[in-house]
Amino acid sequence: MKRIASAHQLELTIDRLCFELLERHGDFQQSAIIGLQPRGVMLSDRIYHRLLHIQPRLNLRYGKLDITFYRDDFKQRSASLVPNTTDIDFVVEGLRVILIDDVLYTGRTIRSALDAMLDFGRPATVELLVLIDRKFSRQLPIQADYVGKRIDSIVSQKVKVCWKEVHGRDEVLLLDENET
Repeated sequence: MKRIASAHQLELTIDRLCFELLERHGDFQQSAIIGLQPRGVMLSDRIYHRLLHIQPRLNLRYGKLDITFYRDDFKQRSASLVPNTTDIDFVVEGLRVILIDDVLYTGRTIRSALDAMLDFGRPATVELLVLIDRKFSRQLPIQADYVGKRIDSIVSQKVKVCWKEVHGRDEVLLLDENET
């Protein structure tokens, strides 16, 4: 097990990502952020609240998107899938959408998210924000516009993002296949 980011480093990274978003999207009048269920929502919640703390008067559209039934391995699973909640109370038509997920690995989750998001309209642009980019692991030509940290990892390793709300602590770990 290797620690990729401590609680303090995670906080600094989220702050940096928020300032990058503000630099590019300004008052967010034509933008929206959408967190991907389930793990991307923890990060998107943090980013949403931090953005409002930095600029309390932002007109910030925020949604949460479940991609369970858009996955390309949906029918290959033996166990029944339990979907999460989708909560998008705005039309994405013409907006600059920022999709948020915790880890970018193969790109398949993001491909599914793009399909699911189109049910809410056609955005002007789509950007991707991830906390961890596992470079060299992509199966699809997808890359992030905003990255907390890029890491080298092998297929047998797993990135675990721990959130204090769920795990009792904030940190990011790189685990070998025999570690949980």
